[in-house]
Amino acid sequence: MSGMQPAGSGFVDVEGTQLYYEVAGTGEPVVLIHAGICDSRMWDDQWAVFARQYRAIRYDVRGFGKSAIPSQSYADRDDLYALCRHLGVEQTHIVAVSMAGHIAIAFALEHPEMIRSLVLVAAGVGGAPPSEALQHVWEEVDAAFTAGDVAMANELELRAWVDGPGRAPDQVDPTVRERVREMNGNVLMLANDEAVERPLEPPARERLGELRVPALIIVGDYDQPRVITSADLFEEAIAGSKKVIMRGTAHLPSMEHPAEFNSLVLDFLQGV
Repeated sequence: MSGMQPAGSGFVDVEGTQLYYEVAGTGEPVVLIHAGICDSRMWDDQWAVFARQYRAIRYDVRGFGKSAIPSQSYADRDDLYALCRHLGVEQTHIVAVSMAGHIAIAFALEHPEMIRSLVLVAAGVGGAPPSEALQHVWEEVDAAFTAGDVAMANELELRAWVDGPGRAPDQVDPTVRERVREMNGNVLMLANDEAVERPLEPPARERLGELRVPALIIVGDYDQPRVITSADLFEEAIAGSKKVIMRGTAHLPSMEHPAEFNSLVLDFLQGV
């Protein structure tokens, strides 16, 4: 299933930059890909648990954490392919949250032979236009960032994604909010508007029916309505997929309810 690479961490050269990655455990590979408001540290509550049964791999997508984003075109799906090749991974499970769902789906469409299963958590559908509510959030974040108030831009993103539209900040575990605030603050400082991703053609939204792999769809009941709708679309379009709604969480169920999340995902993987 995979090459005999030692546990540890390192960097892999990809198109114009380097990706930071970590590996732990043995067995079938499971690649954990983080959300767009986090970096690979969001998986701290999964790391040791998953590594007891699998070869766990997590990495910082370019522009996040320790992975720089230079001013050039790129494709996250190609970065993932380069990482797999570097680590000797021939076939893998992928657990992807939010933005990472786009990466996982595009990768699966271009390299179906490398996918054992997909776990799509709070994922959107590539090519779908934003809702009016989300467009308003993004405009507010951009305005705060342009005004130099990075702290407010960060807080607005926490309210939209960590809290969700149905909760106030004081209804969310403050430890989770502060962990995300730290990671997302780093993301905001690393942003590079000149770096443009090469889109998947045709777009993933038109090709979900091509996915012929076991798939688990997880979404929080406090997430953005558009994300909940996307979960329904995934369940309908991906043959044999299973959808689970986690209660009392918004966009980051793996961080808000790690024990429940770990049980759900590990049970699914063991059944593949």
